Amino acid sequence: MCGIVGYVGDRKKTVNVLLDGLTRLEYRGYDSSGIALMEGGHTRIFKSTGKLSNLKKKIGKHTLEGLLGIGHTRWATHGDATEKNAHPHISGGTSVVHNGIIENYSLLKGDLIKKGYEFYSDTDTEVLAHLIESCCSPGITFEDAVRAAFRMVEGSYAVAVISDRMPDKVIATRKFSPLIVALGDHENYLASDVPAILPYCRNVIYLEDGDVAVLEKNGISITDLNGDPVERNVQTINWDPVSVEKCGYRHFMIKEIHEQPQAVLDTMRGRFSEETGEVFFEGFEGSPYKDVNRITALACGTSYHASLIGKYMIETLARVPVQVEIASEFRYRNPILDKNTLAIAVSQSGETADTSEALFEAKACGAKTLGITNVLMSKIARDADRVIYTHAGPEIGVASTKAFTTQLVVFYLLSIYLGRVKKQIDKERSIELIRDAIRLPQLIQMTLRLDDEIKDLAKEFFDYRNFLYLGRGINYPVAFEGALKLKEVSYIHAEGYAAGEMKHGPIALIDDEMPVVLIAPNDGITYKKILGNLQEVRARRGKVIFLTSDTTPDELMGSVDRVIEIPGSNYLLSPVLSVVPLQLLAYHIAVLKGTDVDQPRNLAKVVTVE
Repeated sequence: MCGIVGYVGDRKKTVNVLLDGLTRLEYRGYDSSGIALMEGGHTRIFKSTGKLSNLKKKIGKHTLEGLLGIGHTRWATHGDATEKNAHPHISGGTSVVHNGIIENYSLLKGDLIKKGYEFYSDTDTEVLAHLIESCCSPGITFEDAVRAAFRMVEGSYAVAVISDRMPDKVIATRKFSPLIVALGDHENYLASDVPAILPYCRNVIYLEDGDVAVLEKNGISITDLNGDPVERNVQTINWDPVSVEKCGYRHFMIKEIHEQPQAVLDTMRGRFSEETGEVFFEGFEGSPYKDVNRITALACGTSYHASLIGKYMIETLARVPVQVEIASEFRYRNPILDKNTLAIAVSQSGETADTSEALFEAKACGAKTLGITNVLMSKIARDADRVIYTHAGPEIGVASTKAFTTQLVVFYLLSIYLGRVKKQIDKERSIELIRDAIRLPQLIQMTLRLDDEIKDLAKEFFDYRNFLYLGRGINYPVAFEGALKLKEVSYIHAEGYAAGEMKHGPIALIDDEMPVVLIAPNDGITYKKILGNLQEVRARRGKVIFLTSDTTPDELMGSVDRVIEIPGSNYLLSPVLSVVPLQLLAYHIAVLKGTDVDQPRNLAKVVTVE
């Protein structure tokens, strides 16, 4: 989850091309960086943690005139954000940079150790460098060795390789992770995203899964993993740099909404066994929460809404009582926690000041602590006893979208884990729950097909000045989140309520100028109750947007103004699907109103003040 660049040509300042490309990929987020430069037939490696300025400062002390190289910014998934874990990784004369996750790295690593290879980092990427070296032998070209190595690799990857064995070439390959090659004049480039190469050339080839590209200064050849040539179309990029960073989307927010199927898949990857129904989290060996008899979740904003849904999940599957606290209030009320309490701090950035301080208070009370965050080695990740990373990838839009859905998936998996630890669910039930989760990315993708329909819906409702969102059961926090998204990006007043509370106040506001969004997946539990709310709204001439997972009965069609139909799912996962149309609705209304969607007024992506 990061950036890759590569270059081969006649520019003596190749290092400047690499650093410039990495700078143009900074928006993707990273925690360390590095380059490998071929100079005089030998590779020179430079790495640094933190900002690119640290790497530039380190390189600035040297005179470098190599004619090819590769570079990388790392968003850590395996191993801490340290210099030893930064890319490139090297074995013999082979240097590798990599985006993605190698699923069978443990097996490959074990085999390589038996062959005498030594490992110096905690990453899965170092396996690739050693694996390529292990495939090198007399009579085999280096390109063939790379192909042989990747025929053994399972998982997702975008990889660039250089080697002392072929000091005039760069090799690139990919599977499930984006990678492009770009054609210049007596020079060629590769990158994980177009912005990196945009100042230098506009003709690009989007590599496909299993492609292996060999770049020389005078040309590019592409084969499959068996060495058979393949043809790929050259495309000319005419976008401006900002648009390119968004991969053709108008805003980061809509891009990130559409990234949710992949983000959810990345969150789940490697964390369960469909055969045994077990859930695995790093650092959870020895059932550390076996004695936990109470859970307190600490969060703000969108993460607070995710925690409210997590409460339903944990109490349903693990039968452990859960209290959800607004972090900014928690530390001021002398909370009661003990060694059998698990305090879960939830924050996209891991730096939210109120949540971090609440976590500190929980630790002082003797509670066990767990962080749920997207950012490796963030403050909450460092301070908590254990951490679960959402692996949502960088989220640039201020209004959180994929961070929310991936937090829900973490809570779902954590609920299964605790349910097994507490012996509240058996193997068969957990397998059933996991199989439902496996279908989730596909169901989100199906829900995203509503985009055009919701765009039309936004045109009908964007002039209204007030909205009311209502939900019941596990979907009532989705009403909070839907209202928050609309407020954040469109500056329209919106309120989320538990539908049963409508008659205790909000009903006084309902008239023909009040659109009411009813979140009503047909879960067999609360659906009939929310139909009662529907009739109460219509009796007061309110406008009804009806979100359901069922075909709306004919007798109800006259009672609703618009219907949004989402795929059905199990009760606990329904919020993941319910929230997607509400994200889309908020986005399209904001676009119609002309607001700054990605950077709404007065809001910050990371709130580091109390």
